[in-house]
Amino acid sequence: MLNKFSEVAALVFFFLIVSGVAVWGSEPTAALSFVVVKDDSGKPVRNAAVVLHPVNAHGKQGRGGFELKTDNDGKTHFEGVPYGKLRVQVLAPGFQTFGEDYDIAEAERDITVRLKRPQKQYSIYEDHPEAQKKETPPADRDSSKPQ
Repeated sequence: MLNKFSEVAALVFFFLIVSGVAVWGSEPTAALSFVVVKDDSGKPVRNAAVVLHPVNAHGKQGRGGFELKTDNDGKTHFEGVPYGKLRVQVLAPGFQTFGEDYDIAEAERDITVRLKRPQKQYSIYEDHPEAQKKETPPADRDSSKPQ
């Protein structure tokens, strides 16, 4: 039973890959090379997910797409990307998600992505002494008198 399930899952996976390629068609294509590095140090980010989605003329993300993984040097490569708009998203644990649209119009393109560490979140439930200083009216002004 499990073996039959594995065969069906493999066929479904193959169909999804083939249908994704069919979506991008037989137009002129480009070879894209990606390098994903840490913004603060420039060191490579390994095993980052680089997700490619076609974008239509209205800026809407199309169906289909591909996910690549970076190697130990933070690099990955993909050939067969059709010319036109392409949305690139990069995800890696411990980093902010990167997303940008690119206009692919040449046969080869190198894209470097600099991932940033997450920013500290602001909470209304914590004390923020620097914010309280800004909200306090100046001492020479009496806030009870109309101006």
